[in-house]
Amino acid sequence: MIRIAVVGLGKMGLSHLSMIKAHPEVQLAGVCDPSKFMLEMLEKSTGIATFTDFETMLQKTGAEAVIIATPSRFHAGIVRASIEHGLHVFCEKPFCLNWSDSLALASLAEGRGLVNQVGYHYRFVGAFQEVKRLLDSGAIGTVSHVLAEAYGPVVLRPKGMLWRTQKEEGGGSLYDYAAHPVNLLNWFFGMPDNVSGTSMWSIFSKDTDDEVYSTIHFPGGPGVQLSVNWSDDSCRKMSVKITAWGTAGRIYADRQECQVYLRNTDQAPSSYVKGWNIRYTTELTQPVWFYLRGEEYSAQLDYFVRSIVSGERANINSFSSAAQTDLVLAMVLEDAKSAAALATSAGNLRTPLYCAIKSAEKA
Repeated sequence: MIRIAVVGLGKMGLSHLSMIKAHPEVQLAGVCDPSKFMLEMLEKSTGIATFTDFETMLQKTGAEAVIIATPSRFHAGIVRASIEHGLHVFCEKPFCLNWSDSLALASLAEGRGLVNQVGYHYRFVGAFQEVKRLLDSGAIGTVSHVLAEAYGPVVLRPKGMLWRTQKEEGGGSLYDYAAHPVNLLNWFFGMPDNVSGTSMWSIFSKDTDDEVYSTIHFPGGPGVQLSVNWSDDSCRKMSVKITAWGTAGRIYADRQECQVYLRNTDQAPSSYVKGWNIRYTTELTQPVWFYLRGEEYSAQLDYFVRSIVSGERANINSFSSAAQTDLVLAMVLEDAKSAAALATSAGNLRTPLYCAIKSAEKA
């Protein structure tokens, strides 16, 4: 049995707590959160050992691993402390809001031989796993263009100072929403070499972005249009979509299905035919021991536990892979800042073109 502690009891922390507590190879060591009300209710109803101080929890519980589900800005400090205590670490996404922290922690965890994983659960969705299989096989030929999308109803009115809507706390829609499709792009194509044409917009939020649009360029590979909006109330819940066009066909995937059009089957898996093919997540997904929100959430925790038990360190969702995503998000943010600075400079220069545009606007 692996003794695992949980830090942070928000929406994701409670979800992870429910799943990991039911895992047949896990003993829940304890939970940590600053909310005394939440801890009192948990301790009274479940008997779980509760703590408001992280260091105290580690000293008293003998935890071997930890699941971190705190607001994003706390990740780096808690992850570092966990590694220094010799713990295997599962950290919710995004990994770190500063990419240099991500790289340093990835190196530290690898150097200590610890299992390290970040909660990018879409890599455990059957439809996106099928996309990975098809791209690796060359089924649609050379990929030229990709559309990566994420939409959902997170911020639908001006809100108070919640951690998620504060730039320094959660990173905005870029780090909370765009991180998911970007992480899939890293999995499919590796690291891009540059980013261009970024725009980031606020709809309801005062302190952060609600929309992100950008073009991501992969060396010798496809150009990707990134389109993200967490203030989209046309969606009942978060929807992540990937569409890829290649010389031999097209792939579209979301959580529910993978649609594939093939001009030929030269490189496709044997079960595919020329023309349209549809594979549903239900047929691509393996059953899990405990279902909550979706099989992929349980599957990623099971992967973490089995990596600890087996000693296997080749984790598809390692800190190193998450650091790639953090680097791309930093590139997007930097491109947006450069575009804003260029626009300001153009305005300040009062160039003939700028003056002509302003004159036309007044007319």
